Amino acid sequence: MSLTDSQAIYVSRLGRGTLGLSVVVVAILAGICIGETPIPVATVLRTLANRIFGAAYAVDPIEMGIVWNYRLPRAIVAACCGSGLAICGMVLQSLFRNALADPYLLGISAGASTGAVAVTVAGLGAGVVSMSVGAFVGAVAAFLFVAALARAAGGGVTLQGTGQIVLAGIAGSQLFNALTSFVVTKSANAEQARAVMFWLLGSLSGARWPDVWLAVPIAVIGLFACIWYARALDAFAFGAESASSLGISVKRVQVVLIGLTALVTAVMVSIVGSIGFVGLVIPHAARFLVGVRHGRLGPTVALIGAAFLIAADVISRTVIPGQVLPIGVITALVGAPAFALILLRGRRRP
Repeated sequence: MSLTDSQAIYVSRLGRGTLGLSVVVVAILAGICIGETPIPVATVLRTLANRIFGAAYAVDPIEMGIVWNYRLPRAIVAACCGSGLAICGMVLQSLFRNALADPYLLGISAGASTGAVAVTVAGLGAGVVSMSVGAFVGAVAAFLFVAALARAAGGGVTLQGTGQIVLAGIAGSQLFNALTSFVVTKSANAEQARAVMFWLLGSLSGARWPDVWLAVPIAVIGLFACIWYARALDAFAFGAESASSLGISVKRVQVVLIGLTALVTAVMVSIVGSIGFVGLVIPHAARFLVGVRHGRLGPTVALIGAAFLIAADVISRTVIPGQVLPIGVITALVGAPAFALILLRGRRRP
């Protein structure tokens, strides 16, 4: 019996989804097994069976502790951060019709870092405001500054489709990075300053189960919001006026999606620090694989982003024996050449 066209499309999508999830699962498993102390896959599976299903396999307590308390939450947080930041980059690139837009280049990540450092180091909020809330406030403030600067530089014209937003984002990033350095220099002692500067380059060393319970819901919310607004994001590819003519509430969609982008970026930055280039590179790789329709693009971006950041974390822990590199160093080594390729590709277009 032959399948109808709709059934064939469903089976194809199911197959791609299963393959993508399998890649992420394998990446998480690799993130658990690979490290300074290699752990066999069988030990990992027995540990998970013991902790989740109450099995009674014989597992070395030290290895069980490494798997459950350290590497598993670290891998899950890496997957959520990679997924969330990649989705943010995709949303910003679609809203602004700019291939170079992402939370890092638009200053949102730098603003989130400033807010987080102001809360943890300078004591802003007197202990009432959490690190994530401080990061969210900083992210929103940074984006408002960048948007106002871009509008002023463009003579009040729309930001969509112009290079002003990227240039303003670079200026905003520098400003908020300077504010972060000022807060650290003024308020932190030597030990705090060292820890903060390492964290600002991106670090998953402190990721534990409480971070998992924060990162997972935020990443899921970001993904489902992207799927919910897939039609609107497709419409923005033709410009804000075209989207409005198709019945899209342009202002409402922009406010919701930019606010959500600020929230996701702020939470991820508060957990792992400022990690650049994930939101820039991953959406372009996903478009090469599945095209530009956001119904398929969103889940693909999330899965590739998750696998990418897990792989970057594994490399950061193993490239130099006995030493852990900031994960932002690894993403920059991959992202900077990709950034150059995007620039060159855009220059060659007629």
